[in-house]
Amino acid sequence: MSNVSLLRRQEIVAALRNGTVPEFGFDQLAVGIERFSTAIDEELERVARGRGGFKAVRGDWGAGKTFFSRWLQNRARAQGFATAEVQISETETPLYRLETVYRRAMEHLRTREWNDGAFRALVERWFFSLEEEVLAQPGAPTDERLVAKAVAELLEGRLNAVSATHPQFAAALRAVYKARMDGDPATADGLLAWLMGEPHVAASVKQRAGVKGEVDHFAATGFLRGLLSVLNQTGRRGLVLVLDEVETIQRMRSDVREKSLNALRQFLDDLDGGRYPGLYLVITGTPSFFDGPQGARQLPPLAQRLHVDFGADPRFDATRAIQIRLQPFDQARLLEVGQKVRALYPTKHPERVAERLSDDVLVALARKVAGQLGGKVGLAPRLFLKKLVGDVLDRIEEYEDFDPVQHYQLTVSASELSDVERAAAGIERSVDDIELDLSGGDT
Repeated sequence: MSNVSLLRRQEIVAALRNGTVPEFGFDQLAVGIERFSTAIDEELERVARGRGGFKAVRGDWGAGKTFFSRWLQNRARAQGFATAEVQISETETPLYRLETVYRRAMEHLRTREWNDGAFRALVERWFFSLEEEVLAQPGAPTDERLVAKAVAELLEGRLNAVSATHPQFAAALRAVYKARMDGDPATADGLLAWLMGEPHVAASVKQRAGVKGEVDHFAATGFLRGLLSVLNQTGRRGLVLVLDEVETIQRMRSDVREKSLNALRQFLDDLDGGRYPGLYLVITGTPSFFDGPQGARQLPPLAQRLHVDFGADPRFDATRAIQIRLQPFDQARLLEVGQKVRALYPTKHPERVAERLSDDVLVALARKVAGQLGGKVGLAPRLFLKKLVGDVLDRIEEYEDFDPVQHYQLTVSASELSDVERAAAGIERSVDDIELDLSGGDT
C-alpha cells in the first residue's frame, strides 16, 4: 500500500469507520470485482468513440453494488471521463422526472481534476482555452475588446454542435461568456445555475440569454445532450451516469412505478438510437427489481431488454452482458478485504498492528459479525469493516496494551444497523445492545 498517500489512506479509513463507502481508493479495497475490468474498459472505449453504453448491475443488499459503481466511476475518471451518481428515491429523485435526475447529476458531476463544481470549472476552463487559442494565432489582437470579439466568434463556431442538440443550452452558454466579459458575474452564475437545471433562476437573468421557462422533463433530455457536447468540447471522453438503487421504483404508487419503468425503457431506446453519444449509463438494483412482478417484469419491453440467462455457476457469468450480477461476500472474501484494510490503515505502530490483528483475529471478528446478522455473511461487509476500523484498529493504534482477543467484546446496537441488517439480526431498533465474546469459538 506504499503507493497510496497518507492523506488518501486516512480518507478511506475514515469512511469505513463511519460505515460508508469511500469516495476513493477502490483499487486498494476491491475484492472479487477485478474480473469485470476488461469488459468495462472495452465498453468505455466504445463510448469514447461516440457510442452510447449501458450496464445493469444486480446484487442483493451487501453485495457491493455502490462500491462497484464507484469503482467503475473512479476507473472512468482515470481514463478521462466525467462521472455523476444519482440515487433514485421515491420523493427526491423519482426516475420518471428526468429534470430532477439531470439536476442531481449536474450537482454531483465530477472529473479527474474536480470533485465539486465540475461543470462550472469545465466551462471556465473552456473559455480560458479559447482565449489562449486566439492569442496563439499569428497576428493575434492585443486589445481586450478585440480579443473578446475573436473569442466570441470562435465560441460561436464551437457552439454549433451544442446548438444542434439544444439551441437554448447554446444560447445560455453564449450569454455566460458575454456576461463574463461585461463584468457581470451575477448573470453568469445565474445562467450557469439554469444550465444545471436549477428551478429558481430569476426571469431577468434568463432574459439576458433570450431563454425562458424552467428545465422540465423534455428540456432535460436536450440539456443532457448539450452537456455531452460540452464535455466533448472540453476534452472529456464522455460521461458515466450511475442511477443507484433503482429498486426503489417497486415501492412507488402503481402509476408512478409505471411512469418510472417507461422512462427507463425510453432512456435505453434513446441510447440505442444514438441520441446520447458519449454516455455510459449504469443502473444498480436488487434481484427483485429485475425479476419481481413490481419491477422490470411489469413492463415487458424493458424486461426483455434487461434479461440475461444466468447459469447455476456464477464463475461463468459473461462480464460483457448487459446485466451482470455481483456475488455476496463469503468468509474468504471478508478475510481478504480485512487484510487489505489492515495493510491500508495509517499506523505509526505497524509491528503492533501485525501482532495484535492476526488473520485468526480477522476471521473471528468476521464470524461474530456474520453471526449477529443471522449467519448471513453477505450482509456483513459494512458492519465488519466499521467494527474492524473503529473498534479494533483504532484501539490497537491508541493503546499499547490493548489486545482484541483479551479486551474486546463485539457490541452491536440496533440503532447502527440498516433496515435489512436489523431484519437479518431479528432485532428492533429499541433493543438493548447485544454483546458477543470475540475470544470464544465459532458462532
